[in-house]
Parts: sequence; structure tokens; C-alpha cells
Amino acid sequence: MEYKFEPFEKSTILRNHLKLGGENPSGERIDVTSLYLERGGKPWLGVMGEYHFSRACRNDWYEELCKMKAGGIGIVSTYLFWIYHEEIEGQFEFSGDLDIGKFVDDCTRAGLDVILRLGPWCHGECRNGGFPDWLLKKPYKLRDNNDGYMAKARIWYEKIYEQVKGKFYKDGGNIIGIQLENELVDNAEHLLALKKLAIEVGFDVPLYTVTGWNSKYGAKIPVDDVLPVFSAYAEAPWANGIERLPLSHNYVFDKTRNDHAVGMDIINDTDESGWRLPYERYPFAMCELGPGLQPTHHRRPIVTGLDAYAMSLVKLGSGNNLVGYYMYHGGINKIGKLSTFNESKETGYPNDYPVLNYDFQTALSSYGEVREQYRYLNLLHMFVNDFGSILAPMETVLSTEKVKPGDLESLRYCMRTDGYGGFVFINHYQRLAEIRDIYDAVIDTGMVKFPAIDVKGKVSFFMPFNMDLSGNRLEYATAQPLCRVDDTYFFMAVDGIKPLYKFQGKEVVEANAGIGSVVSFNSIRIVTLTREEAVYARKLSGCLYIGCSCDLYEVDGNIHAVQEGSYSYYKWNCDHFDKFEVTRDFHKAEVVFEDVDEPFVPKYEKLLNIGGYRRRFWKKIYVTGDEGFVEIPFRYDTAQIYANGELIADQFYYGVNWSIPARLLYGKECYLVMSEMKNDFYREF
Repeated sequence: MEYKFEPFEKSTILRNHLKLGGENPSGERIDVTSLYLERGGKPWLGVMGEYHFSRACRNDWYEELCKMKAGGIGIVSTYLFWIYHEEIEGQFEFSGDLDIGKFVDDCTRAGLDVILRLGPWCHGECRNGGFPDWLLKKPYKLRDNNDGYMAKARIWYEKIYEQVKGKFYKDGGNIIGIQLENELVDNAEHLLALKKLAIEVGFDVPLYTVTGWNSKYGAKIPVDDVLPVFSAYAEAPWANGIERLPLSHNYVFDKTRNDHAVGMDIINDTDESGWRLPYERYPFAMCELGPGLQPTHHRRPIVTGLDAYAMSLVKLGSGNNLVGYYMYHGGINKIGKLSTFNESKETGYPNDYPVLNYDFQTALSSYGEVREQYRYLNLLHMFVNDFGSILAPMETVLSTEKVKPGDLESLRYCMRTDGYGGFVFINHYQRLAEIRDIYDAVIDTGMVKFPAIDVKGKVSFFMPFNMDLSGNRLEYATAQPLCRVDDTYFFMAVDGIKPLYKFQGKEVVEANAGIGSVVSFNSIRIVTLTREEAVYARKLSGCLYIGCSCDLYEVDGNIHAVQEGSYSYYKWNCDHFDKFEVTRDFHKAEVVFEDVDEPFVPKYEKLLNIGGYRRRFWKKIYVTGDEGFVEIPFRYDTAQIYANGELIADQFYYGVNWSIPARLLYGKECYLVMSEMKNDFYREF
């Protein structure tokens, strides 16, 4: 069967229409057009990942940032939670794990740009959305332009500025943008006032962003002054109720920028005033593409690597020109002097979260472990980082048939094109559903017709057509482009599809998949990796490495593996892959659990009794060393671990075994307490 597209229509690109953009001392500029961002005069498709410095240890920041860099991240976004820095009015704290200046410097050292999410209100599942308790007691309205609130907001912005002065893009630094507020859907005047305040204080950056979602109509924003950014999640653990939600529309191609599941618990479907965000003035940019989700007490979905990858691929095909993830790296909440900092129903918010745990089931765990999401998403990141300047100006052209999430029979596809070349995107994946296999699908772009392919199983991929490879026209390939090293181009074979390459005027070449597969054409080479190889491929300092079932990253010019112990990897030498072996001692800690009677009343007993009293079960924990992780192999509602009487870790069970660094337990008197699981939450296990 042939699959065709709607007519291609070239849009008019607006320039210099927004009060955005800026230049660094070397003369490089960052600008915003209506279709894409520009950097150095070229289209720029950035990859951004959220990592909260205040939810991590300063001694870990740099190495974790290096892992993010290795995963294809180029920009780090981070919240500044007001309550963390001024829990007691007038007493500001920016030292230790709250040192934003040091964090920005570590980002610079790792080769990463920064977007600061200043608030004042942030959310981020933080107590009061990040507002200090004392602020809530003030007699004036918050998140408003009244003199009282704006005076406090000014002090807050000034204190942050003192920490990051001289680190902005205009100074030659790496802070390229700030986000004003968060999820403010109906007060453009306040957002504009916050931008003016930020500029007065000294925050001079190319990009001022705001969250743009509010159903399909979009948030009310100052249209000339900010860049609206959007979100998409695989599920909605903040939603009311414990029933399974309808199949997510984030797995079908369309040009909708809003995820209707985000914020729908607190905002209306429509705007009675007739407001509509003028989407056509802005590139499609995202700040909260969810590679994971933080379980709430009442909803505990499981997010897989394919959940995240397929959704990100769909958004990329649908026109996304800033790939921004929330969260990309998990974290651990601090406990304040006066209270815990987790969101809870007790503080007037709709959800209960653990006291400490903000792992988010995401690409990199709270403790720096790698999940499937990290590997799968890098398949997109490598491509975007090497070919984003080609993709960014391309328009999205949808299929002639509109597919809805519940349609499990039709092919899901679209393309991005400039009218000559481009990329066909196919997503044969719907979270929590099975899509019928499709045979002999012939994709006709109107410029190039692909040979028939079978689309089977759970696959999401894209294929190029009329792609320039160092002056050679690749008419089509039935493999996914990954990256480039000089004049060698790396592709990934798609499961169930033969990797075919058709160059202009030449016969079709069928390649074998594997690191030894090299196809030469004129002055270029093509290497087709298997998916199993590609997920461990890392582009580090311009060189391509493939870990042997290990995740590589670079620290100060040296190659490391996330996994402990000995490891091996391949490095491309411009002709073939050389293999390297690294030997490291590793003595994994063993763990023993001993049933015990309740040794003490747990400090955070309330969290063990959410929804009513629950029986508790206690175990004493013994570990033999401080290397590696220990696994908690039990089922429970809520679990807490106390070391020497202090809470060091907690978790809502969501169907996946919990792992804890042995170093947190070794040499301490440790107890695990678990509360009784009841049938009072949504689950996927």
C-alpha cells in the first residue's frame, strides 16, 4: 500500500519580530525566528535536559553533567526553589549544595549551556511550588503585580543575580536564557513585569521563556517579549482518580503543541475571552518533554525507554525545534530547618510525593544510574547535534490520513522537508497498546518513493531522502541516520527492515548491520550499526565510541564507564573500530535483611499512613561494603530507610525494584520500614 502526504507549503519565516536574541563577545548571536532558533547565523536545534542542582550533591555535579553531555544534552535547565534559599525570611543561603554559581561553572567545565528557571513560583513538585512558608503569610496577593509581592520578587532576583553575575552569554559565559515563572496561564501583564524586573536586575540573555500550555488555546503571555515552551508526558500521575487514562495523543503525529493532560487538573478547557496564543510567531520549543514521571501516591505509572523515545521522536517529526526534557536527571529533596520540601496534600496541593525521592524514573536516576531512556534518546540526540541545522528549517507535512491514538490499525507517519529533501518519521508504538503489523508499506514523499518495507513490532524510526552526504546525494536509505565523523556517516538498522542505500545514479546497496559493516561511496563511508550497538554509541569530543554493554562518558578528556568494574569499548579510527579494555577493581556490596520488631517510631510516620492507617513491616539492613548498589526486593506501599535514626531514602512502590547506593548504608545502623500495600492507587504492574 502506498502512503502519501498533504501538500507541502512553505511558511513565511518571521525575523526580528520578538524582543529576543543576543550576542556574545566573539560576535556569535542567538536569535529566534518564527520557525527555529539560530546560533552563529545557522539554524540551531538544541537539546536541553533538566537537572536540579539543589536536589543533588555539589561533589557530584560535574561528573553527572558529564554524563548528561555524553547523552547528547547541550543545555541544562534548572529551577531555583525560593524555599531552598530563603526558608527563613531574610536569611539567604547559596553555599554547599545550593551554590548556583558553582553549578553554572561546572556546566561550563562540562561544555553545557544553562537556562535558569527563576520562578518566583516554580512548582517542580516542591513545597508551595517553591514559595517559602513565610511568603504565604503575607497580606498581599502572590504571583501578581502588586507592590508588596514585586518588592519581594525583586530581592529574590537580585540575590540570584549576585551569584551568577558575569556568567551570561553576553559576558562570554554559558547562561543563554531564563524562564520566568511557571505554568502561569492567565496573567500576561505579570509575566511582562517579571521580564522587566529581571532585565533591571541584570539578567540580560538571548532567551526569555515562559510555559505556554493552557489546553489548545495556550497561556496568556506577552506575545512580543517571550518564547513560549511546551510539554508532553507519557502519563499524568497528577490526574485525579485511579483509573487508566485514555491512550495518549503524544504518540500520533500532529502539529498540536499542548499536552492536554498537563495542567488539566487545575485549568479550564477553554478561554471565554477568545484568547488564542499566536503559535505561528514562535518555533515549536519544548521544556517538559517527559523521559520519565514521578509517581504520586495515587498514580504510579511505569515509563519505559520506548515510552520516552517514541514520544520524543513523534514530537521531533511534528516540528519540535528545541528538545527540552523534564526531568533528565533525578534528584533527592532536601529537608529544611522548618519543614520537609516535598509537595503534599497537607500543604494544599493535589498530590502526595515522598519526602526525599524525586527520581522521576528518568534517563539518569537520582544516584546517576543509567536507564533505557538515556540510551534510546541519545539515538535522536546524536542526529540532532550533527544534523540539526538541516532539520530545523524543515516544515512538518502530515500524512493524508489523520490517525488518532485509538487507531491501532493505521500507519503513523509524517515527514519534515524543505520541498526537496527531508526525513520520513514513522512511529509504530502506542503506550499500553499493541499496533497491528503493517506489510509492504510504500512511502511516497512526492519527491522520492521508498521501496516497500514491513513495519512490525514496537519500532519508532525515521529515514532520510535526498540527503546530502559530503556532496553525494543519498536518494533514500531504509536505515536511521545517527551521526557523522568527518566523511563517515553512521546509521542504525531498524528492526525488521533491510538497510538499503540508494545514491543518485547508482544501484541500491544492501548493507549488513554491525560495527564491521562499511560501505564506501566516492569519498564517503557508511557504517550501519545494529540497534544493540547504537544504543551504546557516544559522540565524545568529536570521536565515536561504542561501549560493550556499558555507558561511556568523558571527564576532563578521559573516558569512563558509568558501570562499576572492568569494561571495554570500541573507538572509530577513521577506517574501522579499535577495541580497548579497561580493568578496574570492584567488590560489590552484599546485603542481608533481618526481620525485626519496630525499633522506633519513624520520624515521617504520616507518609506511611497516607489514606489511613497501614500495617508496618521492619527489617534491619546489613551491607558488606560501600561499593555498588543494593536492591530492595520487596513490595510495599511506602518504604523508608533510616540510617542512624535519620531518613536517607524513601519510595512509593510502582512495580520496579528499588536500588540504593551501598555507601549510604555501610557502617551505619540501618532499618527499612515498609507500609502495607492496598488497592487504592493506579498501577501498571
